[in-house]
Amino acid sequence: MESDSVECVSSIDGLDEDETSPLHPASSKLHPGAATPAGIPAATSVHELLECPVCTNSMYPPIHQCQNGHTICSTCKARVHNRCPTCRQELGDIRCLALEKVAESLELPCKYNSLGCPEIFPYYSKLKHEAQCSYRPYNCPYAGSECSVVGDIPFLVSHLRDDHKVDMHSGCTFNHRYVKSNPREVENATWMLTVFNCFGHYFCLHFEAFQLGMAPVYMAFLRFMGDENEARNFSYSVEVGANGRKLIWEGTPRSIRDSHRKVRDSHDGLIIQRNMALFFSGGDRKELKLRVTGRIWKEQQNNDAGVCMPSLCS
Repeated sequence: MESDSVECVSSIDGLDEDETSPLHPASSKLHPGAATPAGIPAATSVHELLECPVCTNSMYPPIHQCQNGHTICSTCKARVHNRCPTCRQELGDIRCLALEKVAESLELPCKYNSLGCPEIFPYYSKLKHEAQCSYRPYNCPYAGSECSVVGDIPFLVSHLRDDHKVDMHSGCTFNHRYVKSNPREVENATWMLTVFNCFGHYFCLHFEAFQLGMAPVYMAFLRFMGDENEARNFSYSVEVGANGRKLIWEGTPRSIRDSHRKVRDSHDGLIIQRNMALFFSGGDRKELKLRVTGRIWKEQQNNDAGVCMPSLCS
């Protein structure tokens, strides 16, 4: 990525200025009335029995066993070519029905309980909840690299500031000038201009250049650092223009639950063709000088009229 200069001018609106720590393993809990197999002193030991010896994940019905009683999950059964990984005996099609019944009797807390999730689920439906749990960690929203860091929002804000050196601003309006010395070279390069603290939440403004089919384009869009249901409470506008002309985009910020690439490929933002961007730049069109401005507002319900009214930062 070549070095481009970005001037960030943030309007002050009077507002006060995801590796996570390892999650604590969820402790097992037997459903009231569930029988504990002989020799198993506690639910934790039951949970250990339900650990597949190959992938070490929890086993869910159907659970298979060999003639000697060694168990394995259905996914790994095919991977070991129908041979028991413990005693090397043929597995066949023997089901461990007793262990399956024990599994179905368990209730376990969500594995994100240390992050605040209070839910407890039957053993076999726990995975489905965890895939959509609103307390699950967020992926780092920085799109300039394949960053594998995950965490909650406060952790990711610090990570973006300290590790990615992202500019942080308070306020609900933005005013940026993007300069590129050789706009004829458009690569799949991404720039995150800034993170905004607005209405007590954080928003990521992205601006990037990429090929849309055969046409080089520039795109600006906003992502909300939180879940989708919260993102719907906000709207934003992005504007570029010069010489008496302008382009304006209005929309709802996308949650960072949606990857940067997913948002970009859905074209959910302001897209400017290169020729139009160069026209806005003025001069001899040999250098891109594009000013991106916009604002964020919160939709408020008008109880009398039954409609949403914009609430701007004061």
